[in-house]
Amino acid sequence: MALTFCGKRLFINRSNLLANQVRNGYIVLVPEIGEDSKTKNPLLRDDNLPEFNNITIERCVAAIHQQTNDIEKSVKSLEKSLPQPEETTDDQVASKRNIFQDILIPLEQISAPLETTWGLAKVLYLGNSSLMPTKSYMTIHERARRARFSKFNSATIYSVLKNVDNNVEFTEEEIRVRNKYLLEAKLNGMELDESSKHQLNDILDKLGKERAKFHNKADLAVKQFSHVIKNPEIMQEFPPTLRQALAIDKSQSVKGPWKITLQPYLAKKFLEYCPDRTLRWNIWQADTRKCSGYNDKSLDNSVHLEEIRSFRNRQAKLLGYDNFAKMSMETKMAGSVENVKKFLENLLKFAKSAQENELQALEAFANENGFKGKLESHDVPYWRRRHSDSLCKIDDESIREYFPLPNVLGGLFTLAEKLFDVKIKERTGVDTWHEDVKYYDVFDGNIDSQKTPIAGFYTDLYSREDEKNAIENTGWMVGIRNRSVFTEANPLAALICNFEAPLYGKPSLLSIDDVKLLFHKFGHALQHLLTQTRYSEVAGLSNIEWDVVEVSGHVMSHLLYNPDTIKLISSHYSTRDPLPEQYFNAIKLHRQHMAGYDLCRELYYSELDLELHTKKDFWLDVVKNLWPQYQLLAYDKKDSHPCSFRPIFSGEWAAAYYSHIWSRVLAADIYSAFYEAHQNNQDITAVGRRYRDTFLALGGSCHPSEIFRRFRGRDPSPKALLTALGLYKKNMVAPTSAKTDTKAGNAGKQE
Repeated sequence: MALTFCGKRLFINRSNLLANQVRNGYIVLVPEIGEDSKTKNPLLRDDNLPEFNNITIERCVAAIHQQTNDIEKSVKSLEKSLPQPEETTDDQVASKRNIFQDILIPLEQISAPLETTWGLAKVLYLGNSSLMPTKSYMTIHERARRARFSKFNSATIYSVLKNVDNNVEFTEEEIRVRNKYLLEAKLNGMELDESSKHQLNDILDKLGKERAKFHNKADLAVKQFSHVIKNPEIMQEFPPTLRQALAIDKSQSVKGPWKITLQPYLAKKFLEYCPDRTLRWNIWQADTRKCSGYNDKSLDNSVHLEEIRSFRNRQAKLLGYDNFAKMSMETKMAGSVENVKKFLENLLKFAKSAQENELQALEAFANENGFKGKLESHDVPYWRRRHSDSLCKIDDESIREYFPLPNVLGGLFTLAEKLFDVKIKERTGVDTWHEDVKYYDVFDGNIDSQKTPIAGFYTDLYSREDEKNAIENTGWMVGIRNRSVFTEANPLAALICNFEAPLYGKPSLLSIDDVKLLFHKFGHALQHLLTQTRYSEVAGLSNIEWDVVEVSGHVMSHLLYNPDTIKLISSHYSTRDPLPEQYFNAIKLHRQHMAGYDLCRELYYSELDLELHTKKDFWLDVVKNLWPQYQLLAYDKKDSHPCSFRPIFSGEWAAAYYSHIWSRVLAADIYSAFYEAHQNNQDITAVGRRYRDTFLALGGSCHPSEIFRRFRGRDPSPKALLTALGLYKKNMVAPTSAKTDTKAGNAGKQE
């Protein structure tokens, strides 16, 4: 759920859909580890980099076994040395020295090896699943999660942290660290009596089972459906890469046959390129009706959906909240459901009027090109793609030729070096999990600081069908190790993507979406690598509020639409010619095409999520009420999309789906500071340094509302995003600032 950080997320920007599965027992033979394991991680080399050449499942499991035991024993040892909750009196309150020197710093030191081993396991799971299969990783993940939870679930530690002398002064970062522990404990029922704790545990156990059932049925529904196409004429408009992905025999991508499934990326692309309306409708209806009573009733998720809502509401009530959405706001920058609703309503004023004009223009274009009648939902993807192509006059495959991966990556590093005053240098001779993997040191830009790196990261960017856990071109930023002054640890990360590998001397060529993905993930990496916090618990992306965690990625993505950035990262892979101006204009035009329609859909899903977690109405009644407020196309009476809405029902985004738009608004406003400096011939590097010193440096050690004010000098406004999308109109009511409730005690999202 999007309100606690005990269950460390698998990786950035991918929901942990497996976290609540019911598993059978298993036996693992654990080899012994030496006594020095408490001071040195057995999986690291002498230079504190992972010894990937010698990391095996057995060694990971052995290290996790030792490190989790160390944490649990340390927590018990600490508890014995502290006053018990029932013994604590007003004159026995803890001092600043007691809290940090005697409790929180020792916990950080004993937890560090586990956090690193956990990160290494994630890297292997994503980068080479033959070395770390899913079942093995989930075994490690669950054991590590339970041990980490013990730090936040100690009544003795909670009592001491809570009963602090009000006269003791803490730094801003120390307040956030302490409050993280307090909020974690509170949301896990620490303040409940024993009877209520048993009720909460029972609710959470049943909730986990319902979420697992929801996920498993949605997964089966995706795998169950398939449609085979044998007619090559239907596939003529499909780009070669997509035809190959759909081909049953990859060597026969031109002749076919091709199999269409409901795997999200492939289904989405099929709707964009399929010229046959009947086939489009078949895929669309199968997708929107999956997991409902209209298809295979054994996979119907309607009951599980309602059970999940009920258990979440009971959980919130037991913890003292009116509903689950209000409880969720404890870990959000927005601060309240009311603030979020006002935010969504404000954006809708601009998006809906644009949606109306866009759909009219799209239908007119379709009619001019042979379509008869009114456009329906399953028609939009195909005709918008054709409409965009007609406006841009350039296809995606042509644009790819100007974005060879080596150029893009080199330009990206140069851009980061210029804006954020760092140096990025490749280091050879480092152990990796595959020959394609490279390692880079990050140095501070100061000449005197370039002898010792401040951070490091790996890149693993090419797809490997038998090794990586992905079907589409997706990517992850894995935080392997957080910065910590008390363990003398520098940040370590890995960027893992699934771009096409070089072939026959031709480099990997990226689509503009691929480039955007790489920039986005590197933005996350920068926040992890350039943090300046002292405590690991609030370093980088740790402890950041959920609705802000995507901001650093979106900021880097915005830089793509700057002509200087495009010049830096692009050139034709064979001729070295620069990207033609009309191509750059096409990229900008594509960004704004149907932006109102897309934004209305995101606003609808955000509001749907909140309504389902604040009201008790049946899910279908909620949908029927909200749909016409956001969507202009008619609602299909059999459309059952909530029954497969995995991000909020089996994923981690319950009552938090709005976070995607919230973070985009903040990121656009942040980028506008760079844009304004460029337009006014000011030093853009000064803006970059200010961004590094605030958003990148402070991580989760300061409330994001305060960080934004330090960077921008005011509260955030949606005007920048609306302008970037071509939706802002001066004659409409000016967009208001994104109001927030700044809570000093707000804790945030754990990566």
